[in-house]
Amino acid sequence: MVDRKQLEEKFMAHNFKDFKWIDPKNIVISYWVRMKCMFGCDEYGNAAACPPNAPSFSECEKFFQEYKEAVIFHFENQVPKPEDRFKWTRKINLKLLKIEREVFLSGHEKAFLLFMDSCNICDECQGLKEKCKEPILARPSPEAMCIDVYSTVRKHDYPINVLSDYSQKMNRYAFLLIE
Repeated sequence: MVDRKQLEEKFMAHNFKDFKWIDPKNIVISYWVRMKCMFGCDEYGNAAACPPNAPSFSECEKFFQEYKEAVIFHFENQVPKPEDRFKWTRKINLKLLKIEREVFLSGHEKAFLLFMDSCNICDECQGLKEKCKEPILARPSPEAMCIDVYSTVRKHDYPINVLSDYSQKMNRYAFLLIE
């Protein structure tokens, strides 16, 4: 049984205040997301935690069925230069990994984090899981796991829009799955 209050204290201790508990059954898994990865993302085939180095669509569907609780973390930011996004997301993702570890150590052995952006723990990705320099820290993004982030977060009354340039404020989302 998940003690939400206990876990929320951990989230707050890391200054993550904007989150919602959700039922993983309400996570929208869509095949179009994988197509966007394959045709339109320069990380496809070049990142250890991105497709094709990520589970198949059907494996993603099965994975989410194994969970009873999930948390969506919302992050908002505006960066002056596009490359600044990766510094910001790396910092947040490293803090989220600490939360995942604390949740695991509190008795939730299936705790699993999906980063709010592609895995950019390393300055330069080796491109293959077998060559990953940080396999213990590497995590897929929600999109790598076929999550339709737009539909999922809108279901939970979070803002999200397609941005046309970096002068606009970003809304990013990470997911923590908990049993």
